[in-house]
Amino acid sequence: MSGAPLPLSRLQRWMQDVIVHPGSVDEALRARTLRAQVPPDELGSVILPSATLRPEERLEIYHGQYPMRMRDALASDYPAIEHFLGEEGFARFVHDYVQVHPSRSFTLNRLGDQVPAFIKAQARLKHREFLHDLGRLEQAVSQAFDAEETPKLTDEQVAAVAPEAWTKARLVPIAALRLLELRYPANAYLETLHDEAHDHPRPVRRDERVAVYRRTFAVYRQDLSKPAFALLRDLAAGKKLGAAIRAALRRGGRPPGEELLFRWFREWVAAGMFTAVRVD
Repeated sequence: MSGAPLPLSRLQRWMQDVIVHPGSVDEALRARTLRAQVPPDELGSVILPSATLRPEERLEIYHGQYPMRMRDALASDYPAIEHFLGEEGFARFVHDYVQVHPSRSFTLNRLGDQVPAFIKAQARLKHREFLHDLGRLEQAVSQAFDAEETPKLTDEQVAAVAPEAWTKARLVPIAALRLLELRYPANAYLETLHDEAHDHPRPVRRDERVAVYRRTFAVYRQDLSKPAFALLRDLAAGKKLGAAIRAALRRGGRPPGEELLFRWFREWVAAGMFTAVRVD
């Protein structure tokens, strides 16, 4: 190759840019920034031929596999969107998405971070609002799975709080807790994803409120009523237990009884949604 050989770091960057280039390998090799580093007619100085393949053909193997890897990565994080759109529809969705949000990381784990925002911006996408909620929910599941493992609030920690101190207690949520208000039945759709014996919910307006959380290696999703969601949201935000319960009793509509509120609280603690309790 003309001039000094490329340093390893620049050679690796050149290789990556060729592989992820949206056009053909030939177009990538002739792109201005890439041909300045490795002239196309000197490709053989950095990519050796094999017994049966020219350097360009060897690059084409990686270049051709990369879109499939991106599709597989997005399908892993968003299986319900893939199912709803179908094979061809999802392939088009992936193609359009990666044109706007190409991989910027050494890992494809972050490739789907912008999927909900991307869907929201697609004004001509059919059932866009339902797909947006589906994307938000599946992203929350992925985030909960990847979140730091924080210990569960123990019975001993709960018992250590004096009864009269509970009204001033603040609960600390685990890192893997996500709370979502949805306008479409995304959780119901995800629930039936692997059960073809049942009809999937139609993408029509139906409010859902969902808690997504992880314990050890399992992610759970819990449907919540409107009052239960409001109370859990207040507790997760750090509101004192007494103030959160008073707010729940004052909300419009038919307020839940105090006994029901404390039952919810005990169920959430038992489920492992909180990691600590602090008393001012």
